[in-house]
Amino acid sequence: MTQQGAVLQGYNNELVKCIEDLCMQKEELNKQIQQAEEEKSKLQHEIQVLSEQLEYVCENLAQKVASRNELDKLLAETEAAYMKILDSSRSLLNVLKKEVGSLKHSPDLKTN
Repeated sequence: MTQQGAVLQGYNNELVKCIEDLCMQKEELNKQIQQAEEEKSKLQHEIQVLSEQLEYVCENLAQKVASRNELDKLLAETEAAYMKILDSSRSLLNVLKKEVGSLKHSPDLKTN
């Protein structure tokens, strides 16, 4: 019986060793899970921060595009008005040249 007791004791020792190994594996896995959860939380926070930054940049970009469109419109209107002024100035200059030309040929303005 002593031999059977010794065999049983050997099995018991192996069983305890296996249980201890499993407990160590579980502890290591728990550490890895904790690290993964911390990394997940960190990444979720970064995503939230980046999403907020993206929203701000998109809003800012939309405002700038709207401002640029308004400036384009104002610039086009101003250039059109300036072209009208140039045309009017040219027309006025032509009329003035004709009048001056006809005045030079007028007998009343000739000096003796």
